[in-house]
Amino acid sequence: MLILPLKGISVQLNSIDKHDWQAKWISCSSNMDTVNSWTNYQKVFNNKSKVESATAYIAVDSKYWLWINGKMVVFEGGLKRGPKPDATYYDEVDLTPYLKDGENSIAVLVWYFGKDGFSHTSSGKSGLLFELKINDKTALISDKTWKCTKNPAYWHSVEGTQPNYRLSESNILYDARNEIKDWEKRQFDASSWENAVELGGAGSAPWNALVKRPIPLWKDYGLKTFNKEYPFTSTGDTIKCKLPYNAHFTPYLSVTANAGEAIHILTDNYYGGTVPNVRAEYITKKGKQTYESLGWMNGHEFWFIIPEGIEVNSLGYRETGYNTEFTGSFECDDAFYNRLWKKSQRTLYITMRDTYMDCPDRERAQWWGDVVNEMGESFYALDTQSHLLAKKGIYELMNWQKADGTIASPIPGNYDSELPMQMLNSVGYYGFWTYYWYTADKKTIQDVYPAVKKYLSVWQLGKDGLVVPRKGGWTWGDWGENKDMAVLYNEWYYLACKGFARMSELLENEKEKLWAEKQMQSIADNFNKTFWNGEEYRSPNYKDQTDDRANALAVLCGFVDESNYEAIRDVLNKQRHASPYMEKYVLEALVKTGNMDLALSRMKDRFSKMIDSELTTLWEGWGIGREGFGGGTINHAWSGGGLTILSQYVCGLYPLEAGWKKFV
Repeated sequence: MLILPLKGISVQLNSIDKHDWQAKWISCSSNMDTVNSWTNYQKVFNNKSKVESATAYIAVDSKYWLWINGKMVVFEGGLKRGPKPDATYYDEVDLTPYLKDGENSIAVLVWYFGKDGFSHTSSGKSGLLFELKINDKTALISDKTWKCTKNPAYWHSVEGTQPNYRLSESNILYDARNEIKDWEKRQFDASSWENAVELGGAGSAPWNALVKRPIPLWKDYGLKTFNKEYPFTSTGDTIKCKLPYNAHFTPYLSVTANAGEAIHILTDNYYGGTVPNVRAEYITKKGKQTYESLGWMNGHEFWFIIPEGIEVNSLGYRETGYNTEFTGSFECDDAFYNRLWKKSQRTLYITMRDTYMDCPDRERAQWWGDVVNEMGESFYALDTQSHLLAKKGIYELMNWQKADGTIASPIPGNYDSELPMQMLNSVGYYGFWTYYWYTADKKTIQDVYPAVKKYLSVWQLGKDGLVVPRKGGWTWGDWGENKDMAVLYNEWYYLACKGFARMSELLENEKEKLWAEKQMQSIADNFNKTFWNGEEYRSPNYKDQTDDRANALAVLCGFVDESNYEAIRDVLNKQRHASPYMEKYVLEALVKTGNMDLALSRMKDRFSKMIDSELTTLWEGWGIGREGFGGGTINHAWSGGGLTILSQYVCGLYPLEAGWKKFV
């Protein structure tokens, strides 16, 4: 397997887009600021040109669905808001195959989240910006001539259990008795709808600067039907439909019913992470009807709770996901490692959408400790389209940097507490530098380089030449117990400076390279004499069991003399405290010290419960739910470090020059 370098991608997220917008932000006066609101927009226009090329530029807060002449063109467009705290993404969509000479209709359904989350920052107002160029000339803009209406079938759902506060999405409740039938069709007459209200040009508040979407539109795998004997009459019991694997799905149903019956839809992962996530409800109209709930869910099963007596014609789903290919593969003569690699790949994919996520249920949040592991896996598991999601996250992390130089994740969104060790991991050797080493994307490093230095300068070295610990917003070293924090602070800062030194060399900044190397040398000169006791690494005031993470990172920093490798092996053989997130670094340290057999046996021992499980994805902790860490979700790609270890060290495949120009 050979991964080719990323080429020809130069997205600049630091300023307003250079596209010369003429369109106006529009909204519906009756539906501007309601949380969880849905708005229909329609425009009919006459095209007098032969369509050789047609490009639409579309921005919304928060998501949209687009039909041209009654044909679905975009299924869930738009990105969660937040390239910077005061900016909005826009999509660029090729409409050439869909437009024709003469009259054309455009229909847009906009879902406005209306609230912040751990992955989205709300503008505070629902809006649509639409501009169409045909043959490179502006042919249509959003303005007050567009027709709009509040979609009466969608309720602003506040009853029943709501998604936990981390999610910007709300439950979807659709009442088919109130739907506007065929409103998206070309022949629909929207003349009775109200005219849209103009709220300013591109760049105006509250949406502000516009940034081109840096990742592809979602891959749509199409509607599929669950294999059942149709039609059948519901008994009122929950109907459980097994999915092929854990992924992002939207539910679909076709029933024949009386009006006013409530069908509830959720997945077996509704309480993933022990807190409520998203669900849907459909209220029937009279007769035969079909419905697809547009908000994606995830799980291994869809649960349809259909009232007794309703005739079920079909039940199904649409899988959507990040547009990348599963190009990597791994196979050996031990089925355990093959299953681990495959489950890691599947878990990686389910934690990708608007951002890299910790999990697709409880939070959908871009925690950067997770991103570092996920990004490392993607270089072996997926095609180069996946690089764009890491690139997007890098810019977002640094564009949200605070005036005092600190950075925080998850971003974008309403979380602003710094996790110092995750942040050091992000900007350093395993984070930004590894991104460059596998992609050769020098432009991104160049753009974020000053912000990285600003963050590293927040940290201070004490009189003992070692790092002065910083609490930040949350002093988090890892899930679990027995964390030797003083040792970990020095190691993560050293690795961050190591990454920055290499960035400085890449950018030919000798002054900053020397600064970083001086910081590293100070730590290296004092680390062993402070923390090595002859048998293990341990800080003087630390009283708990020896920290396997701290001893592993000492290896990866290069602090361990070869004469002490056997002692480190004994520590890593005996101590088992790391979470699945940090386990990757423990395994890598064993490999680096020549203990491949122990690395493989430890991997098998620690992950066997996950791999033997019928679940298709890896877990947040070593158990599920309250037996795991942080709520114990069943789909956390930070647990997939074994994929990287197997690919990089067991197969021995890694770049010797940036972008795989030379590789082992």
